[in-house]
Amino acid sequence: MNFEHELFHGTLIKRYKRFLADVKLDSGEIVTAHCANSGSMMGLKDEGNEVWLSPATNPKAKLNYKWEIVVVGDALVGINTSLPNKLVEEAILDGTIEELQGYENLRREMKYGENSRIDLFLSGSRDGKPDCYVEVKSVTLSREQGIGEFPDAVTSRGTKHLRELGNMIEQGHRSVMLYLAQRSDINNFKVASDIDPAYADALKVAKDKGVEAYCYKCKISPSGIKADRNVPVLDN
Repeated sequence: MNFEHELFHGTLIKRYKRFLADVKLDSGEIVTAHCANSGSMMGLKDEGNEVWLSPATNPKAKLNYKWEIVVVGDALVGINTSLPNKLVEEAILDGTIEELQGYENLRREMKYGENSRIDLFLSGSRDGKPDCYVEVKSVTLSREQGIGEFPDAVTSRGTKHLRELGNMIEQGHRSVMLYLAQRSDINNFKVASDIDPAYADALKVAKDKGVEAYCYKCKISPSGIKADRNVPVLDN
């Protein structure tokens, strides 16, 4: 996925009220950008970090910029949690995600389970595989060199999703938990069990039922973000 417009480079002043960030652009102008990330953003929101903002394209948008990328050490990290579903969809269609090939149909945001919506639903397998429910989570946290982690805050909603993926297995379907790391500096992935033990336990239960768990890392630059390759999911 290429960004629609050239990004603006600047320096983070602060992130606050969850969805707002003040940034000093290279021009010297101080602007407030929308932060499309409801997580804690642990390790990403330090004052002085290099950031890139995209210009707002929706004329109804209240803010003129959206925070897209932050530099942490030598790594570029995508923080916009509205992008992973689109990135995973593109990676399925172009063959990057090998585990999800062979389906004729792809639907987005389909209702299922306990008043939920599945991120991606695959059907019409050419080789007889069951219909597949795919839940996507954005991974930005990395506290150990080379290891991506999820979640960065307690997520009861994420725990609910794992339970519902397990229910789909019991109904004869296929379920996949797909972690998309919007950073290129990881070689492994694990659940942050110290941050959310309930989520870690729920993933173990889901995997025991047959839910598949994969993690793909991304290539990131100020021109675009693309899912790159599979990295191992470590047991806790």
